[in-house]
Amino acid sequence: MTTFKMYKSTGEEELFVSLSQEQLKPLDTDKETTTIHLDDQLTYQEMDGFGASFTDSSAYLINQILNEEQRDEVMTRLFHPEKGIGLSVIRNPMGASDYARMVYSYNDMPEQQTDPELTQFSIAHDEGDVIPLTQKALELNPELKLFASPWSAPGWMKTSGSMITGQLKAEWYPAYAEYFVKYIQAYVAHGLPIHAITPQNEALYEPGHYPGMLMPAEAQADFIKNHLKPAFVQNDIQTKILCYDHNWDQPDYPLTVLKQAGDEVDGVAWHWYGGDASAQTKVYEAFAGKEVHFTEGSGGEWIPPFEQAFSNVMRTGIHILRNYSKSFVLWNMALDENNGPTVPGFGRSTCRGIVQVNQQKKELTYTLDYYALAHFSAVIRPKAVRIESTSSDDGICSVAFKNADGSVALVLFNDGEETANVQTELRNEELLCFQMESKSVMSILIHPNK
Repeated sequence: MTTFKMYKSTGEEELFVSLSQEQLKPLDTDKETTTIHLDDQLTYQEMDGFGASFTDSSAYLINQILNEEQRDEVMTRLFHPEKGIGLSVIRNPMGASDYARMVYSYNDMPEQQTDPELTQFSIAHDEGDVIPLTQKALELNPELKLFASPWSAPGWMKTSGSMITGQLKAEWYPAYAEYFVKYIQAYVAHGLPIHAITPQNEALYEPGHYPGMLMPAEAQADFIKNHLKPAFVQNDIQTKILCYDHNWDQPDYPLTVLKQAGDEVDGVAWHWYGGDASAQTKVYEAFAGKEVHFTEGSGGEWIPPFEQAFSNVMRTGIHILRNYSKSFVLWNMALDENNGPTVPGFGRSTCRGIVQVNQQKKELTYTLDYYALAHFSAVIRPKAVRIESTSSDDGICSVAFKNADGSVALVLFNDGEETANVQTELRNEELLCFQMESKSVMSILIHPNK
């Protein structure tokens, strides 16, 4: 006997509700039926998971603004596989990003001074909020994987002399490689193994008002091949190296890095602020065996909530997974009522967190991104393998995975303007038939022969 667990959200409100089979709307006999065919014999990538980032701002809000009861609640709802939505990936900034209360690295020095031996290296800043919350997340979900990305090298290593603007000076490539080694070793000392790093967040963008660092493709290939990977080997570090960490619209960048340093690179990290997710497949097909990861995409005020913004996350998330990504990571885990805190001088923020922590009222709110992530992470578990899913109507988007326990996870999004009839099949055996409202989502966990 096949059993099902189902979750539904409509395009009208923030919901993630569990349904019984009896609660599904029967087919409308006056309409054609869309068939979703699943084939678990045709497989693709293995999933690491879904998540967001403990930026300095996010960690501060959750760890210091919320009370203990609220903090326990939100951490459980974010990371616990049964009591929550089971997020299993965290991407932490290495030092300050745009969402930090101050500009800092792990090796700041007075102006005109350098520290070639990194004697002043310290992750003490992270020990306040970021590390305790990351440890708690790992305790709640032992399958958690940690990713890390710097927004900038310490200012003294750069042409600008600052964490804002500039490039990494070639003379400091060895020291910067050691900077990564020390970071990874320091986190391991706190019981937090780093699964993967990228050498630079958004390497083609040089912001003038928050930490950033321009790193052309040839420079990144040189740094990885001749400095970072050798430093990892010398220190017996198994952390994976992902290149690029930027938008879909410049696939030539990762292609260049993989061509010049492919043996030292484990995969490519992508963002959604330009281009299309099909770029992931273009690079994947050019360099078979290199992992694909989606490491940052923020929701925000530029897309009106609820329906349009929710639909965008679902539509794009499905597309990301159908283009070989092993992860789907949004941006800030938490932001406040003003979409901050941000670094001084940043200006008005328009980004949205997975949760909102109101600093004035000390209130906790789960945003539409939380519910969108839930539709993926609650049914697609770590080590799940994507299987073939085809739809007879392009208006019904789908992605499916087979979990390690044999269950099949299916996420459906009705991108059409009308209610649709949907029929699902696995190996030509009919499973479920139901109606889907326009802009609604159905997440289905199928346990065959149980």
